Amino acid sequence: MVILKGSAVVPGSCGELVQGTSGGTNFLVSCPVNWYSRVTVRLGASQEDVYPKNRLKTYLAVRKMLDVYGYSDRKVVLEVTSSLPVSKGMASSTADLAAGCFAAAAAVKIKPDPQEIARIALAVEPSDATFFPGIALFDHVQGMLYQELGNAVPLGIIALDFGGVVDTLTFNNRGDLPSWNKANECKTGQALELVKAGINKADPALIGRGATLSALTNQGLLHKPCLEELIDYALSHGAYGVNVAHSGTVAGVLVPPGRESDASLVSGIIKHFPAIGTYYPLRLVGGGPRYPGMIHRRDGEYSEAPAWG
Repeated sequence: MVILKGSAVVPGSCGELVQGTSGGTNFLVSCPVNWYSRVTVRLGASQEDVYPKNRLKTYLAVRKMLDVYGYSDRKVVLEVTSSLPVSKGMASSTADLAAGCFAAAAAVKIKPDPQEIARIALAVEPSDATFFPGIALFDHVQGMLYQELGNAVPLGIIALDFGGVVDTLTFNNRGDLPSWNKANECKTGQALELVKAGINKADPALIGRGATLSALTNQGLLHKPCLEELIDYALSHGAYGVNVAHSGTVAGVLVPPGRESDASLVSGIIKHFPAIGTYYPLRLVGGGPRYPGMIHRRDGEYSEAPAWG
């Protein structure tokens, strides 16, 4: 039997640029970053399915993808490589699951519609939108909304972890979530329009303003310690604003490219906010899959060459 092999890479995120509801429908605006999950799928390399036991969701998604394409009878060997933190709001599950689906499709020389990935992902749990190209607006609970907003704007992100974990399913099942989101749709809508304008005009200052408004609006729902003080500090030191993981523990200081590794800025933040346990210097990138053989640039991004043909 011929062994079929495919690999794919999908970015994680630093929370979201905006999250809330519009007319009662959930949505988020993705914030993909240059920190990736890589998955390799081999078909016919074993007499039984082999996969990391802590990646059951990814395995089930890959099996569903193969069922859709008519390869239900082929056994899977699944390899997952990712250091994305779990339960922090950095889309670790989405990145693994989506990379697995894209890898499975690449193994059988099929180019999947990201909407196929979305349907599989949402059957597992509420999902981020990092498998869509560019920066996307997406209903992360039911998949009723999708809009590609444009390309990623050059933007550095100092991702800050305030500690603890948040379970996505538990958060999205909160009884007070619908009423809270409905009461704050005006502010969330304002934040969304600012971010949309920022992406359309390639203006990171507008993106920063919108993300900050969404972050502050979310404080009453999932409080981040010292967020208001962090925003003041960041803005006074040349940042565009601050975004958060609306159902996670991280926040991102949005800065000009290169300043995410500015030692004086980072050390100042850590000194002034001792509640921050860990930080990660990242950059905003476009969502969607990357594949082996692509050029890996020094900024951590990949080229967009296809995996087939």
